[in-house]
Amino acid sequence: MITPVEPQPHAVYSPDGIKLATYEFGDPADPTIVAVHGFASSALVNWHVTGWTRDLVRAGFHVIAIDQRGHGASDKPHAPAAYTMELLVADVLQVLDAYLLDEVSYAGYSLGARVGWQAAREHPDRITRAMLGGIPDGDPLKRFQVEDARAHIESGADVADRLTGAYLTMASSVPGNDLEALVALVEGMRDGPQPGPDNAPTQPVLFATGSEDSILAASRELAEATPNSTFFEIPGRNHFNAPTSRAFRDAGAAFFNAGR
Repeated sequence: MITPVEPQPHAVYSPDGIKLATYEFGDPADPTIVAVHGFASSALVNWHVTGWTRDLVRAGFHVIAIDQRGHGASDKPHAPAAYTMELLVADVLQVLDAYLLDEVSYAGYSLGARVGWQAAREHPDRITRAMLGGIPDGDPLKRFQVEDARAHIESGADVADRLTGAYLTMASSVPGNDLEALVALVEGMRDGPQPGPDNAPTQPVLFATGSEDSILAASRELAEATPNSTFFEIPGRNHFNAPTSRAFRDAGAAFFNAGR
């Protein structure tokens, strides 16, 4: 089966007026998975071109993929206050309401996994199970040097911090990304709620992290501290290329199938 044709985005407006681009795949009569991408990615980059939408539709699921605010075809505000965890979770709930979805499964990667952790905790009546890829405890972007990143955007100044430089390089490689909006997101999410053993969701959760990802140990520890969870080590993948893994897609489909 070929990858489903890329659909046109459907706009959903957040409670604070941000336009969110959403993409629908498969038969709405099938069980729905809401898919939320990682930092500096997009719904189509993270979930469509990697084969996830194809494989999940083939497995009998209906998929709604969201461009998070600041990404893809969604609005990209430059104010850090527009990027709190509370607002990112509210965006997910707004999409569920717009599509008249009472209960869904959730697929999140990296930033999308952090949002999924919080959404699953706060709304167990709406999210019945969650696959959280590339998620450690705490804030993995706490080391991100916001001022250095802004100087780079404004004047092309060199970025000394390796993590900051890596994320800026990755973000710049995705067409349509707005670096100023993405840096505002990092700043806006600082000091917000973070995943940890004391605030774990109780739904079934599949954790998945690449074998070459530096957060592997922290992700595994978070899974061990989460009730009703399983862990999948994605073979031969790092944080940035894990979504392309066939083994990851197979593990995700099996996990979602178990919830039917």
